[in-house]
Amino acid sequence: MSRRCRGRAALAARRAGVLGDRGAVTAELAVGLVAVSVVLLALLATGTATLTRLTCLDAARTAARVAALGEPDPVVVDAARHVLGDRGGEVAVRRADGWVTVTVSAPFTGWSAGMRARAAATAWAEP
Repeated sequence: MSRRCRGRAALAARRAGVLGDRGAVTAELAVGLVAVSVVLLALLATGTATLTRLTCLDAARTAARVAALGEPDPVVVDAARHVLGDRGGEVAVRRADGWVTVTVSAPFTGWSAGMRARAAATAWAEP
C-alpha cells in the first residue's frame, strides 16, 4: 500500500469515527477528579461535624458533673466553655427535681451556614 493510500485510509477512518476516541481519557479523568473531590469534601465535613459533636458532648458531661457537685450556674458554664475552647458556643443549665441538665451547642468549624452541633448531659445533683 502506498503512502498516499494509507493517508486516505486514515482520513476516512477519522471521518467515520473509528479514531474519534482521542482525548476521552482526559475527559474521564476530569470527571473522575471532580467526583473524588466531592467525596473527599464530604468526608472532611463529616469528620469536622463529628469532632465538634464529641467536643460538645465532653463539655456537657463535664459541666453536668460540676453542677452535680452543687456549684452555681456561672461556674458550670465556665467549665463547659473551658472544654469547648476557642469554638465558642452556647451553654444552658436547667435544674429540676434534683436533676441538672446541661445543653451545649457549638458551630461547626469552617462552616458559615449556621450549622451547629448540640449535646446534652444530665446528672443527679448531690444534696
